[in-house]
This record gives sequence, structure tokens and C-alpha cells, in this order.
Amino acid sequence: MRKLALLTCFIFIITACHKKPELGLITEKAMVVSARIEASEIGLSILNKGGNAYDAMVATHFALAVVYPAAGNIGGGGFMVYRHNDGTKGALDFREKAPITAHKDMYLDSLGNVIKNKSVLGAHAVGIPGSVAGVFEVFQKLGSLPFSDLVQPAIDLAKNGITITKKQAKDLNNATEKFRKVNNYQTIFDKEWKAGDTLIQNDLAQTLEQIRDFGKDGFYKGKTADFLVNYITELGGIISHKDLENYKAVWRKPVEFSYKGHDITSMTLPASGGICLAQILKSIEPYNLTKIEHNSTKYIQLLTEAERRAYADRAHYLGDIDFVDVPLDSLANTKYLKKRMNSFSWDKATPSSAISHGKILGYESDETTHYSIVDQFGNAVSVTTTLNTGYGSKVLVKGAGFFLNNEMDDFSSKPGVPNVYGLVGSKANAIAPEKRMLSSMTPTIVEKDGQLKMVVGTPGGSTIITSVLQNIINIVDYKMGMQESVNQPRFHHQWLPDVIRMEPNGFDDNTKRSLNNLGYDLLERNSLIIGRVDAILILPNGKLEAGADKRGDDAAAGF
Repeated sequence: MRKLALLTCFIFIITACHKKPELGLITEKAMVVSARIEASEIGLSILNKGGNAYDAMVATHFALAVVYPAAGNIGGGGFMVYRHNDGTKGALDFREKAPITAHKDMYLDSLGNVIKNKSVLGAHAVGIPGSVAGVFEVFQKLGSLPFSDLVQPAIDLAKNGITITKKQAKDLNNATEKFRKVNNYQTIFDKEWKAGDTLIQNDLAQTLEQIRDFGKDGFYKGKTADFLVNYITELGGIISHKDLENYKAVWRKPVEFSYKGHDITSMTLPASGGICLAQILKSIEPYNLTKIEHNSTKYIQLLTEAERRAYADRAHYLGDIDFVDVPLDSLANTKYLKKRMNSFSWDKATPSSAISHGKILGYESDETTHYSIVDQFGNAVSVTTTLNTGYGSKVLVKGAGFFLNNEMDDFSSKPGVPNVYGLVGSKANAIAPEKRMLSSMTPTIVEKDGQLKMVVGTPGGSTIITSVLQNIINIVDYKMGMQESVNQPRFHHQWLPDVIRMEPNGFDDNTKRSLNNLGYDLLERNSLIIGRVDAILILPNGKLEAGADKRGDDAAAGF
């Protein structure tokens, strides 16, 4: 009997060790992965009607503004990277901008010190929203269905109501006091929420109707613009009608580079994700990761040291390329990166105090959200959009029903002083009128042998870059499936503060002790979540596998 019990226990252990990795949704032709199933299904319904990935992008974006108000938005901004089925690629910058009357010292007191929370809470924290201009630009250039057909599902969703999830209820309840503090009226969110409650957003529905009927002008001019400017003025902010009328989304050349036989396309500045991703991947490319166990001491050490150096460069060099001259080619130069890694030793941590920006050879919410789309025609879209922190500035436009961002905090209020994510910056990211603030967003597309392989991105503030990084490595170096990759525990280092953030209960105790012994400080909190990756992997047989992150309410839909 004792032998039988021991044998049973042994079999259980062996079975557990060889447990098959979880598979994500697998479909034949098309897929949408986003923060909420309602948005993914709306995007998919557009594809089912014969629309393309760009049509689905518009519909998904507006749906997220309704169903996921913490980060889905019309009062924020973001970035899109796309790949046509013929292989051509491009990028759209619809990042927020500073108001015309903004200036570099606007968050400093008379002594030159940063005024606490002024760039985070309330009307002064708001940048000029770019989302509506961005999605309308995509529709005009790349869409195929009538614009009204793409907006109407979100309107219906707002009028009929959405079901509040357990996670949403918790987030809303945590933000209630800030809603009350910032707004001068009782908002629809001012109540105690529980899972299963219905949220009806009639004001938002009317705003979306204005956008449906008048396109971009339905937001930046007319009734909606009046609501926005009047309310901001009531609260003491500085956004004007001219600010709104002047806003334009910008098509940009994406960052393109190779990593171990894969071609990677990611967002360029003012999104720092693409260049930082290139720096980190190129820094570790000389190392044979197949001989280093995944999430082992050596693995975490190598990535941390590459991340440390890339984020140090980020703090010094990066900003809006329309305002500052950024040496992108030099920063991604192989010789430069090799030189940066020369000080790396397997024997001990390199303290961040010993690392500054490199000398070049020549001369970026936590509550962000991401969605990935592949259509039946082979087009792919990777979009990351945000209000910055959860519910942005907490300003809910009176009469219009949407939250405004607090992206002004992504500027360097004062060189060397960290923002809400602990990121520091320099004069390159100083506030200036109509300048775009630096971002960490990293919407990315991966190809292999000229064929689409992966669409990936994530929210997560400063951890966005490293979350995308780890998922690319999981797929390319460790041959994981998409959902398997997304499920892996993640870690993050950003130069300052000099600490490795680690998701709880995901890393071996011996590994953590070894890292401590090498001189690394670790931060592991019960509530710590690093990224919520939404990605699509094209399998060898041509089918699509979703990676919908279980850290949130994320879900995939496809056919």
C-alpha cells in the first residue's frame, strides 16, 4: 500500500512537470485580441462584413472607449504599426500634444520644485487628445467600409450598457475619491460598483454620434469641442479651441531591425519602444539563449543589464523628433551597443549609479491598452492606446461622457525628477507648445522569411518595452506558443530606480537568492502586474493563435 501511494505521488509529479502548455484561441483566417471580449467581437463583426484590419481597428478602438473606460479612449492617444498583405509597412503617431500655452516650468513652484500631482490629476494634466484624429486618419487612408458602420456598434454598446467585471469594479471603486476631487459635478461613476452591474453611458453615446456624423470634426470642432474646452476652462485648465483645431495625426517611418533571422517593425519616436527594443535585442543577440534556461539567474541578469543601458540612453537622448535631433541610427549601431555591454559581468550587477547614457558614435500606464488584429486578407495591425494612468486625469468631460488623459506627466517636468512611473528624462523631453511627450508604447510586428509571424503589444507604462521584449524572446528563442508565452511571469528593469521588478510567485526562490548574491535588488509585490499582452502568432500551418492576457479581462475572437 505504501509503495502504491509513493508510485501514485511520483506519477502525479511527473505528470505535473510535463503538463502541456495552454493554447490560446486558434482560428483559420482572422483574429482580434483586445482588453475586452465585447471589443474583440465588435472588431470581428466588421471583418465578417468584409471589412479589413483597418476597419476593424476603428471599430475596436471606439468599442474599447465604451467598455474599458480606464484606458480605452477618445480622450487620449496612441500609436499604430501596420503591415499590408503585400509586405509594405507603416506607422501612425496619434500621440497627445502639449497645449499652445504650455511651457517647460508649468509644473514647478516659485522655488523651482515640482508641484505634487499637478501633472497627474485634474485639468492641468491633460494633453491635446489624438485618438479620434488617429482612427479617422486610418479610416480615410486605409478603410473600406462606411465610417458610420464602424462607429455605430460602440454607440449601441454605450446606450444598451456594459456589464462591469470584478476587476473593473475594483478599479472604479479605487478611483472614486479622485473622480470626486477632480470634477465639479457628480459623474456617472460616482457610486459603489460590484461585478455584474450595468454601466449605461448616454453622454458618451451622443459624443460618438457626433463623431459618426461629422468624422474628425465631430470631436475637434462643434458641440464636443465646446463641451471639452468649456469644462477644462471651468476647472482652470489651458486647452483651447485652437489647440483642438490644430491637432493632426502624423504618419511616420517605423523602426525596423533584425533579430536572429526575424524582421521586427516597431514604433518610432515619440514612442521610445521601437528604439529601446532594438537596443536591448541587439545587445543580447550575440549570446546563445538556447543554452541559458528561461527565467534563470543568467537569463534575468543578461536582460536586466541590457535594459539598464537602454533605459539610461532613453532618459538622456529621447524626445519628440519634430522638436529634438535624436541619433536613432547611432543608438541602434551594433558597435555602439557592444561597447555599452563591455562593462557587463556575469559575476556581479552593474549598479545604475555607474551607468549613464552612452557616448554615441555620431551624433517612455500602467493603464494603457493594446489590441492586435489580423484580417482574412493578410493585413495586420498593432495598436497601443492610453489615457496614461487609469482613467487618465480623472476629468470626465461634463455633457460629453469621456475621460481625458494625463499625458502631460510623460514630459520631464524637471530634468532628473521621475514621473509617476519612476522614469527620468532630460531636456530632450522638456515641455514645449504643441510638442508630443515621450512614450513607452511599443506596438510591434514580427516577420520571418518575408511572412507575417507575430503581432504584439501591451499596456504597462514603463514596463511595456520589456513585456514586448520578453514575448519576442519567448517566441523566437524558446519556441513557445502565443498563449504559453503570454502566460509566463515577467520582470522589468528601467535603469532608475535600480531594482528588478518581478511578478509574484513566478520565479524560483534559488534564482532570486542568486540574483541577490550578485548585487541585484528585487521588488516582488503581491499585486504587481507587468503588462497585459494581447498578441497573435501565425503558426507554421498558417492558422492564428491568440495570446490574450489573463492578467486582465482580455479576450480574443476570430474565424
